[in-house]
Amino acid sequence: MNFPFYIAKRYLRSKNSTNAINIITSIAMFGVIVGTIALFVILSVFSGLRTFSYSLLNDSDPDIKISATKSKSFEYSKQLDEILISDIHIASFSKVVEERVFLKYGDKSHIAYVKGVDVNYNEVVQVDSSLWSGTWIDPEFQNTAVIGYGIYAKLSLHNNVRPLQVFVPKPGKGLLNPNNAFRSTNTQVVGIYNGSEDFRNKYVFTEIEVAQELLGLANDRVTSIELKVRDEETIDEQAKQLQEALGSTYKVQTRVQLNQLIYKVINTENFVSYLIATLIVIIALFNIIGSIIMMILDKRKNLKTLSNVGATVKEIKQIFTFQGLLLCLVGMLIGLLIAVILVLLQYYMGWIKIAVGIPYPVEFKWFNLGIVALTICVLGFAASKIASSRITRKFIEAS
Repeated sequence: MNFPFYIAKRYLRSKNSTNAINIITSIAMFGVIVGTIALFVILSVFSGLRTFSYSLLNDSDPDIKISATKSKSFEYSKQLDEILISDIHIASFSKVVEERVFLKYGDKSHIAYVKGVDVNYNEVVQVDSSLWSGTWIDPEFQNTAVIGYGIYAKLSLHNNVRPLQVFVPKPGKGLLNPNNAFRSTNTQVVGIYNGSEDFRNKYVFTEIEVAQELLGLANDRVTSIELKVRDEETIDEQAKQLQEALGSTYKVQTRVQLNQLIYKVINTENFVSYLIATLIVIIALFNIIGSIIMMILDKRKNLKTLSNVGATVKEIKQIFTFQGLLLCLVGMLIGLLIAVILVLLQYYMGWIKIAVGIPYPVEFKWFNLGIVALTICVLGFAASKIASSRITRKFIEAS
């Protein structure tokens, strides 16, 4: 067995001559345990929040969106239809007409987006699964709408006894007659959906024909086409192939590209949280440095004995490096065990709530476990190396 490692294990198990050193060692190990728990729990929470946020985006955005490069709307041509139908990687697609509108209900008003969709929309984005109340748009009934919960609250549609008025400015230049400046339509709200704050404040879903008529578009013109692919792992590849097939006239974007800022913010928050938790571990490891130095001072007489029997300065340094690393490893294993139990309890029991009825999201990932183990081992080794560097030939001979 490696000589320094063997001695380090003996020193770790044995009691020190001074009780204060034993207390300092216990405090140092406790610091490693707490730091490990904090690091793993924070990473697990942000993994859960990231998955939760992505799931909300899945309920509001398609896998791929096709829009015009230079205009708001474009013709849904036979050629475009053939390209989409013949692509075996596309599970479903929906024609969409979307525009910013002014909503009015009684004496309340709100600015939102009307989104006219066809019957295939639920196969592309399962927004009907987010319904808070009522039903989804039924093609058998005309001029119906499904609105976000935020719009419902702002317009006070609690009674829903009158139609919702939707206004959009008419295109044109110069001064317009205020009485003839808007196109408008009346819709009956049949459903209310929920979701992320931005999503539930944004859309009024209606039949595509209603939106086309409101915006003065022909039946063959749309503002976008939203797609769902069969294999989500190939979204980027499919988007690239579609862009090549459609040409520069069209803009093909994936869900990540549509929500680039949100994805960047989520990933940045995760990284910053990791750095903050790592700082906690670094502070805790200062106790390890102090503990190792105290042990070195306590074992001064033994160091000279080890030197006399042939141990080199390098091997004596390795003894305390191994001892500090073992101390970190024991604390890390205990901390990880406690942290994993806490994360799994929250995952299955949901004791801590982010909102009424919604447990704080956490997610157990082996990757996070590996990151924590690597972080503790690297920082623990660095702390032990710093502490053992105090040992010199002059220090040993003066013992």
